[in-house]
Amino acid sequence: MTISRLFCPFLLLFFAPIASVQAFTGTYGINYGRIANNIPSPDEVVTLLRAAKIRNVRIYDADHSVLKAFSGTGLEIVVGLPNGQLQNMSSNPDHALSWVKENVQSFLPGTRIRGIAVGNEVLGGDDYSLWGVLLGAAKNIYNATRKLHLDQLVQISTANSFAVFEISYPPSSGIFKDNVKQYMKPLLEFFQQIGSPFCLNAYPFLAYASDPEHIDINYALFEPTKGIYDPIYRLRYDNMLDAQIDAAYAALENVGFDKMEVIVTETGWASNGDQSEAGANVTNARTYNYNLRKRLAKRKGTPHRPKNVVKAYIFALFNENEKPGHSSENNYGLFKADGTISYDIGFHGLNAGDSSLLSLKNINTQGLSRSYTMVFSLSSLILLIFWS
Repeated sequence: MTISRLFCPFLLLFFAPIASVQAFTGTYGINYGRIANNIPSPDEVVTLLRAAKIRNVRIYDADHSVLKAFSGTGLEIVVGLPNGQLQNMSSNPDHALSWVKENVQSFLPGTRIRGIAVGNEVLGGDDYSLWGVLLGAAKNIYNATRKLHLDQLVQISTANSFAVFEISYPPSSGIFKDNVKQYMKPLLEFFQQIGSPFCLNAYPFLAYASDPEHIDINYALFEPTKGIYDPIYRLRYDNMLDAQIDAAYAALENVGFDKMEVIVTETGWASNGDQSEAGANVTNARTYNYNLRKRLAKRKGTPHRPKNVVKAYIFALFNENEKPGHSSENNYGLFKADGTISYDIGFHGLNAGDSSLLSLKNINTQGLSRSYTMVFSLSSLILLIFWS
């Protein structure tokens, strides 16, 4: 690794603990994936998000057309550093500085960039060459924000899939895989030092689809069920997402990070899929996302961490027709490619007509594309209700 005098990662060892930077307002956010050739423009997406009253957004790159469209909207965004750039950012601090200047600093303060996700689902993934460079990339990106005096504004993180865990059931048994642990522990030490959370992509749908004979569909969908009992925690779980989050907390505790917060950076349910993908249908997708929204609105924690309010970004805003893999990958969207809803989960501003469709034209006609000036003039209580 090339080490610059200004950006030496080891200098971080001498920094005093840093106050946590919050990249998430409220409890509900959404992932704005764009692996599609037929979805609305970024300007139309802003209109859509305002109508749905969704404030927190994650993208998987730092596309300038998106960042320009979000300027002045009040929407808070986490940008992504793609996996393909990790090696370069890890080996060259100057490149990391240039990347942050071009893709973050140049859009502030108009665009409210609140976080940088360094890579996505790297540890536990198939590309082992990235495992060893993730930490260096995260440190160099962080040092770049520090150099530019953005470190108290922009949070550094990385999202982890369930592939990092050796065991996750029952929740109290959660542990990291041995081959992941050697990379995960120093990464967690760094994130603890800079006040970043553990970001988890958690999908009860994938768990259910992998074992529908032994998993209660109601447990996965937040529907009434007897749930499961964890004999170690002596706690009962009435839904799988809470159990998955607490499994992550258990794994963190197992390696000595019992103070770190877990944030769900992806969760959702496919509205269609291959024959082999049990449960992938519109009814289940609507049930999961409707019940998830209600659960997040309660602003409560999990059975094991009742004081840590659950925060989650939903996957995803649109169905994405160019995503590879199973058919489910193209059908996670709350909205179809034309901006109409995939199913109604009660967002404000949706057309209440017989078709139950969202019309971007109707939203504009109703004045929902107006500036957030009026919204910001409301009381803080109203804002909390809108942005939950």
